[in-house]
Amino acid sequence: MSSEDSGQSTDGRSLAGGKRAPMAERLKNSGLVGELSAEFAGTMILILFGCGVVAQVVAGGALTDPAGGLGNHDSIAWAWGLGVTLGVYVAARLSGAHLNPAVTVALAVFKGFPWKRVAPYALAQVAGAFVAALIVRWNYTEALAKADPGHTIKTQGVFSTLPANGNTNLPITQWGALRDQIIGTAILLLLILAVTDLLNTPPGANLAPFIVGLIVVAIGMAWGTDAGYAINPARDFGPRLASFLTGYGTAWRDQYGDIYFWVPIVGPFIGAVLGAALYKFLIGRYLPTAEPEPPGRIPAPDES
Repeated sequence: MSSEDSGQSTDGRSLAGGKRAPMAERLKNSGLVGELSAEFAGTMILILFGCGVVAQVVAGGALTDPAGGLGNHDSIAWAWGLGVTLGVYVAARLSGAHLNPAVTVALAVFKGFPWKRVAPYALAQVAGAFVAALIVRWNYTEALAKADPGHTIKTQGVFSTLPANGNTNLPITQWGALRDQIIGTAILLLLILAVTDLLNTPPGANLAPFIVGLIVVAIGMAWGTDAGYAINPARDFGPRLASFLTGYGTAWRDQYGDIYFWVPIVGPFIGAVLGAALYKFLIGRYLPTAEPEPPGRIPAPDES
């Protein structure tokens, strides 16, 4: 199935659903710089809400009486999902709002997104996540210092993921976390392609970003135990780097002292390609192509 058949633009960029301006017009108005600016801004919005809510729940919540008074896992899942929705609305018109290097790679493999744009998009996404994490780190300086003066694994999860969310009572290894990231990201891509494919049954009224946010909420509620559902290399690496540069010396390791940062990078790339392949194999190849309707299916033009 070609990218035209998928209902997306010929360069495979749109994840927001609905009609897009012609490619030449978009390039004339913004160019690659505009696309990268949109990816930076959209990913920054995503992380401001995502890491922000975890900082509120983990650091701020540790200081309430009783502890845990500023939210829980459900509020974290909802804020991450809403962060995705708002980030997509910010970036969709200019770049298609990938906000995730794994999404960008999957679109390059299956939807005709130009490979020469993959690395620039990924760098913009990581940069947006990095800057957002620095803002969260700055804003929650006092809470993080009070809750965890040594800036240890206790609050490292504010910025980046850990196997079993740092819980040593649940013996998840790096390989178990890698499995989790592959599965979670495969689910994400299969569903993203399903709700943005105009030849399927996409949501109308520009609601695709909201539905994509709900997908992330659902993944967080169902697939958050083993590895914290990073499902996005930029979401994890950018904030991890920001935390390392601002006092978290163990940022690259898990609670067992093992090098861990590679897991939420490698796993999502594998899972994204797998999920997109599953959509194409199970659904996409059976959808009708964008061909003219047969006679009688649409009103004939009035020639009077």
